Amino acid sequence: MQISVNKTLNPPNFERLSELFKLMGDQSRLHILWCICEEECSVGTICDMTGLSQANVSKHLQILRMGGIVGCRKQGNSRIYFLANPKYLNLCAQSLIELSNLSTDVLSSCED
Repeated sequence: MQISVNKTLNPPNFERLSELFKLMGDQSRLHILWCICEEECSVGTICDMTGLSQANVSKHLQILRMGGIVGCRKQGNSRIYFLANPKYLNLCAQSLIELSNLSTDVLSSCED
């Protein structure tokens, strides 16, 4: 499969991309992002959806916030988490689905 890239565009910020991939390189953080892609969530809701502990979810959300991927707002005594940029919503959800469904058989062969 040939992918066409418009080389007249400025190259991506590879340092930032590397940081983002490191942030996304954790199964728990990906699961949390999946939850947030569906709707804005509190820590408790994310815990219920993922089965992770409150401390674990809070730790991962802090990392995602520091990386600029998620944001939060106070609602009463709770904090509600959401994707920091609305453009990320479809990109995040679609990427998680597409990447998880890639067949490693097709990608791992070097033979023609």
